[in-house]
Amino acid sequence: MADIDYSKLTRQQKLAIFLIVIGPEAAAEILKTFDDTEIELLAREMSNFPMVADDVRKQVLEEFAPLIGDSCMSTLGGLPFAQRTLEIAKGDFKASSIIGRVGPTGSSVEVIKDISEMEGRQIFNLIKSEQPQTIAFVISYLDGPKAGEIFTMLSPDVREDVIERLGSIESTSLDLVAKIVRSLGKHFDTKVRPTFHHSGGVRAVASLLNGIDKEMSKGLLARLEERNAQLGAAIRRKMFSFDDLQRLQAADLQRVLREVDSADLAVAMKSASEALKDKIYASISKRAAESLRDEISMLGPVRLKDVESAQDTIIQVVRRLEEEGSVSLDNSEDAVVA
Repeated sequence: MADIDYSKLTRQQKLAIFLIVIGPEAAAEILKTFDDTEIELLAREMSNFPMVADDVRKQVLEEFAPLIGDSCMSTLGGLPFAQRTLEIAKGDFKASSIIGRVGPTGSSVEVIKDISEMEGRQIFNLIKSEQPQTIAFVISYLDGPKAGEIFTMLSPDVREDVIERLGSIESTSLDLVAKIVRSLGKHFDTKVRPTFHHSGGVRAVASLLNGIDKEMSKGLLARLEERNAQLGAAIRRKMFSFDDLQRLQAADLQRVLREVDSADLAVAMKSASEALKDKIYASISKRAAESLRDEISMLGPVRLKDVESAQDTIIQVVRRLEEEGSVSLDNSEDAVVA
């Protein structure tokens, strides 16, 4: 980009540069206060500034000084910065969706957007005869509940192929996107504007498997590990069960527990391992730990269905906090489990 004349920048452009300067983590916190339309506009502007000159950085810091501290030294912006910031602020799926609309390769695939707004059964009827690669591509664009609904409609053998394809998606080329959209686009009166796609991969499969029937999930993952041990292991590491609370760093576990209702926690811990119980008790105050023990002891027998429901509620809290960037599941993989 040519030299920037700061005096000619719009307020929106200045704000985009300011977000670059303060870095992705701080920028993500600010973006959380905007709606999706405003975020998309700012992401578009951020992608237009791959490098911020020192004089521009100083001017934007002077203008926005009341909002920040003293440790703002970032100068690298552009599309990678916008992607990282949006992932922290909005999660991987939302980030990919927004970047797809503002990235240099053009707008997102409107055909896929149209499909994603259909009912689950309609989507299934549309894609059921397509190749596994096409089905995986479409599912990767859908939100978790709808993806799980459609996935369970597939035949068992197709599910296995789709899971493996979905787990292998990292970046789908323009040519392949164009072929897929041409295949699906005959159902829509929409101009195809293909782009790179980043919504699949290991994390998407883990999220999908976490959202479907537990026995189906376990069986699919076991068979996938037989076919592709490396991919299966990567997916298993990204999946999260209640017992995996042990994997969280202490600060992250404390953050989760602050968001959890004590009644749900008491029921969920009825079937927890002693190691997990000890870690949870150690993460709260002595008084809170005593109160939790008393609450558990007063419950008496609890149906397994109710225990699993309470555990699922807590897992959803963990997932939400991870999507918000408040806790990390990746950093916990090297943690030692007692």
